Amino acid sequence: MSWASWTTAGVYTGRGGVLTEEAGIITGDLTVHTTWTEGEARVAVQYSGASDWFTMSGSPVPCASEEESRDLHDAVVEAVRGGGGATVRSLPHLSG
Repeated sequence: MSWASWTTAGVYTGRGGVLTEEAGIITGDLTVHTTWTEGEARVAVQYSGASDWFTMSGSPVPCASEEESRDLHDAVVEAVRGGGGATVRSLPHLSG
C-alpha cells in the first residue's frame, strides 16, 4: 500500500474562506493537509495552531498517483488563498 501526505501551514484564506463539511465556511490563518492513499486524496484544514481538523468540502477525490496528489495539494492551497467558499471539487481540473 502506497501513501503520502503534505501539510502547508500559514495559509490565509481569501474573502469568502473555505467550505468545510463540519463547520461550514471558515476563514483566517489555516493549515492545509492532504493525505493520499489507495487512489484517493483526502483534504482537511484547521485553524493554524488548533487541534481540530475539518474536512474540506468535496473531499475525498479520486487521485491516481502520488504526483497527482501533490499537484492537488498545491492547487488546494491556492484555492484556499483565493477564498470564495473554496471546495476541492471546485478546482478547475476536477470540474470537468
